[in-house]
Amino acid sequence: MRTLYIWRHAKSSWADPGTTDHDRPLNERGERNAPFMATLFKERGEPLDLLVSSSAERARSTAAHMASTLGLAVNKFIIEDGLYHASVPVLMKRIQKLPDHAQRVMLVGHNPGLTELIEHLSGEDIGNLPTCGMARIDIPGDTWQMASRDTGTLAWLDYPKRHPGQG
Repeated sequence: MRTLYIWRHAKSSWADPGTTDHDRPLNERGERNAPFMATLFKERGEPLDLLVSSSAERARSTAAHMASTLGLAVNKFIIEDGLYHASVPVLMKRIQKLPDHAQRVMLVGHNPGLTELIEHLSGEDIGNLPTCGMARIDIPGDTWQMASRDTGTLAWLDYPKRHPGQG
C-alpha cells in the first residue's frame, strides 16, 4: 500500500500588492496554523518518506514547518516548480513518478488542484480542502503507477478550524 498525504498551504498574506502570487508569504494566521498542523501530524505517528512542495513561497514555508517538526533530512524535502497551481492531470503524473521506495509521501500545494486530486483519487466529494487542510489517502498496490481515479481511500481529513483557537 502507498500513503499519500495532501496538504494545502497555510493562509497567505495579501498585504503587499506588489508581491507576485508566487512570492506571497504566510500571514500571521498561516504562521500559527502551519506549525500547529505539523505538530498534529507528528502526534499521529505517521512517518514520511518524502515531502514534495510547490515552489510558491506560501507552500514552501508551510512544508518547511513539517520538515522541521519531523526532522526530515534535506534529501527528503523536494521543491518543484511544476506543482505551483498544478491541475489534477499534472499532479497525477507527478504521483505516478514518485519513487517506489517512498511509501508515505506528502504533497504540499494549492487549490483547486488539491481538492480535485483528493476527489479524483478517493471518489469522495469533500467540497473544498480548507487553507492548511490536510488529507490522507491510502492507495493499494506496490507502485505509485497504480494510483488512478477512485483507487484510493480517504482515511482522514483535518484542518485548523476543526480545532478550537486555530480558526
